[in-house]
Amino acid sequence: MELRVHRLESEILADDLHYDGDLGALYTPRATLFRVWAPTASSMSLVLYKSGRGGEPVAVHSMRPDVAGTWVFRLPGDCHGIYYNYLVTVNGETHEVVDPYARAVGVNGERGMVVDLRRTNPEGWDALRKPEYVRFTDAVIYELHIRDLTVHKTSGIRHKGKFLGLTERGTRGPGGVSTGLDHLKELGVTHVHLLPVFDFCTVDEADTKTPQYNWGYDPLHYNVPEGSYATDPFDGSVRIRELKEMVKTLNENGIRVVMDVVYNHTFHSVDSHLNRLVPGYYYRSDWTGNFSNGSGCGNELASERSMVRKLIVDSVVYWAREYKIDGFRFDLMGLHDIETMRAVRRALDEVDPSILLYGEGWTGGLSPLPDHEKAVKVHVAQMPGIAVFNDDLRDGIKGAVFDAPVPGFVNGASGCEETVKAGIVGAIYHPQVRFERVRYTKHPWAAEPYQSVNYAESHDNLTLWDKLEATSGQEPEKERIKMQKLSLALLLTSQGIPFLQAGMDFLRTKFGDDNSYRSPDRVNAIDWERKARYFHVFEYTRGLIALRKGHPAFRLGSAEAIRRHLRFLDMPRDKMVGYMLFDHAGGDPWERIVVLFNANPHLQWVDLPGEGWVAVVDGERAGTERLWDVHRDTVAVPARSALVLVDKESFEAA
Repeated sequence: MELRVHRLESEILADDLHYDGDLGALYTPRATLFRVWAPTASSMSLVLYKSGRGGEPVAVHSMRPDVAGTWVFRLPGDCHGIYYNYLVTVNGETHEVVDPYARAVGVNGERGMVVDLRRTNPEGWDALRKPEYVRFTDAVIYELHIRDLTVHKTSGIRHKGKFLGLTERGTRGPGGVSTGLDHLKELGVTHVHLLPVFDFCTVDEADTKTPQYNWGYDPLHYNVPEGSYATDPFDGSVRIRELKEMVKTLNENGIRVVMDVVYNHTFHSVDSHLNRLVPGYYYRSDWTGNFSNGSGCGNELASERSMVRKLIVDSVVYWAREYKIDGFRFDLMGLHDIETMRAVRRALDEVDPSILLYGEGWTGGLSPLPDHEKAVKVHVAQMPGIAVFNDDLRDGIKGAVFDAPVPGFVNGASGCEETVKAGIVGAIYHPQVRFERVRYTKHPWAAEPYQSVNYAESHDNLTLWDKLEATSGQEPEKERIKMQKLSLALLLTSQGIPFLQAGMDFLRTKFGDDNSYRSPDRVNAIDWERKARYFHVFEYTRGLIALRKGHPAFRLGSAEAIRRHLRFLDMPRDKMVGYMLFDHAGGDPWERIVVLFNANPHLQWVDLPGEGWVAVVDGERAGTERLWDVHRDTVAVPARSALVLVDKESFEAA
């Protein structure tokens, strides 16, 4: 078969070798069709096994070349549960590889498995209805790691470290506090963001006794759940069924599911399944011909190449359709080209336009992908329907993420006001924000507010509580708690999409570990005793979430609406920000809302636009209920506190 390929190393493949159809082990009860794209291979064979590990092949079948660089073989009969790999020969070298489109695998992903996916559906799966959710800015995201949330000895959860741990109801921790699923419901978040749950490399699934840990940013197979989170990692069907059961349970309890995806690199490089299947094609190379390393992990996928783009789009759509995933967070999204991310958004719109799509708007290092093609933060306006993390606001709130002692707004730094204001409006253009004074990006970068994911901490770097310890450890704990609550108030009243790391609502600590990707459970596990100890912070966070969910003024859907309904107020001194939402912003029943932030260590008096106000948030409590009344046209804002005031007339009329 003559292949029109410009280079054997496959940096560029002719357009007529792009394959548009389905790839992988395509199951029916009568036969399974195996189709793999390998245009530079001189031969391909299908190798069949009885189990996912060990033993000799039970059969080897020569595959035949077919259209657009694919190889095929049809195996008759009901093949569910049969394990398989491919033998591929390129340039005289033969390797056994796992199908990159495998939908099920054996233990540690050593072999693919043919799967009848209908047999993996939990009862009621087809009739599952999604929680109500209208627009992207309605989301309140809670980032969590399966093991972190469930494994601690105080969790009260039986399936510790497993998908099924998040299906358990009625779990309780110290002092009777709710944990796990019940905690998520009690808090009121709309979406859980799961750190990677696809099949990753560095946890030995076969060792079910030894505690092991990794965040999961070391991809092995993109279309298969991680086996260490399953009760049986050896049976390829179990992990599929149990992940679906978890998604179903979360949805039934009013919570949508976001999946963290890592298509920018693979754990293996030269010896990866992708590179052995089509050497040189799936990865970018530098000017020396070696793997480029924009991920900081040894390689980066070349998303701009047509079959790499197809791999990414097909995978995302597969998770959305088969597992009913409600959102995707792209790791190091800046390593992907803009057109690939647009293609992902278009494909997801065909599945469900309400699916969230956001990512890290940066790279992990230098990449040969041209800067103007990178899906980075400053290009997000070119990617409708896609959001990025707002690192300006992150560091504006708490200080430099890579310099622990450097503070931000809440912990006493001067000159952060414009950065905070830019975050409050969701990084869109607003005539009262002086972007030249913003921390990093000196211009409005979001076209619409939903493109700004507002956060102060995530799995990366120090938790907010640990950052406050680093900047303000000399302060009494009660003062640092004020700073934490002020941060939460900023995030949950800003326009855009708020994002919390699990445990932020009760002062989560990782004991100063700023890169805990493989640290033990004693560092990463959520200690539910802290929820009991700092329950007032949890209650404060829950009240802020209820305020946001109950009042559309805090989650306006367009940049135009923000400019029309949000006006910043003059503050009496620095380290303060205040604004008013007015004219029933977003159809809110409250006509006027004043929001004030005071990061100073002393009380400050602020002039109000008129008299007659009701406080619903102060430094101690938060929610939608009346706390106290303001009868004058001035108000005292306590030190390191937020105030949310509502005009009395519309509050009482609502």
